[in-house]
Amino acid sequence: MLRIAVPNKGAISGPAMAMLHEAGYKQRKESKELVLVDPENQVEFFYLRPRDIAIYVSSGRLDIGITGRDLLLDSGADAEEILQLGFARSTFRYATKPGTAAGPEDFDGMTIATSYEGIVAKHLAETGVNASVVHLDGAVETAIELGVAQIIADVVETGTSLRNAGLEVIGEPIMKSEAVVIRRTGAPGDDPKVQQFLRRLQGVLVARSYVMMDYDCRVEHLERAVALTPGLESPTISPLHHEGWVAVRSMVASKEAQRIMDDLYDLGARAILTTAIHACRL
Repeated sequence: MLRIAVPNKGAISGPAMAMLHEAGYKQRKESKELVLVDPENQVEFFYLRPRDIAIYVSSGRLDIGITGRDLLLDSGADAEEILQLGFARSTFRYATKPGTAAGPEDFDGMTIATSYEGIVAKHLAETGVNASVVHLDGAVETAIELGVAQIIADVVETGTSLRNAGLEVIGEPIMKSEAVVIRRTGAPGDDPKVQQFLRRLQGVLVARSYVMMDYDCRVEHLERAVALTPGLESPTISPLHHEGWVAVRSMVASKEAQRIMDDLYDLGARAILTTAIHACRL
């Protein structure tokens, strides 16, 4: 069986299990379940602490895992990402009290508090900054107020919690993170079980990003209509019983669907419909 690590809690856990369910895999119903076997799909899921997943995958005990890019890089584990999943996006940045520093070039001799010691130490080494790093497991915003550090490095989404703590973001982002699928570095890339798993997740990503659009169009306007809805390969076009009209079916990006429908209507297309895509293979 393919052995897969899934986060047991945190921002990645729920969306990851939802994606796996959409991809046709069984998922646990109780948070106490640590292992779930899906015999029909020949997969065994292990629900682990998000920070531990890269370590287990790099050891070869598990074939692949779902975790955050930030957690993967912070772990220093011998593992690599093989698919971006498009959720749990975040930006990792420095912050401090106004007037303390403008960016990493001012950090020499200072102390930086963070839950991601590996990422920060690597970034400081790359930028040639001589600063100390203190590891905290959470709530790093209070480190400055309590005098533990002058700078913090943390995941920033809206920045509200930083502003509430009287802090401001400084410098360029250290990195951008999202949920990713990982495997051990150097693992065979042609494992059919892994490839099937990745195809299923890619199918979910496409299904979430596209809709199927159907419409009727006059033949003389067809080329202009097809230019608006080129599809992935090309649209499906069928003649209608009413002479001079054709039916067109094509996949379009869901975020563009409403605009395209307006443009098609202005072009003379009618019976314009969009339907959700629940699964696909490209």
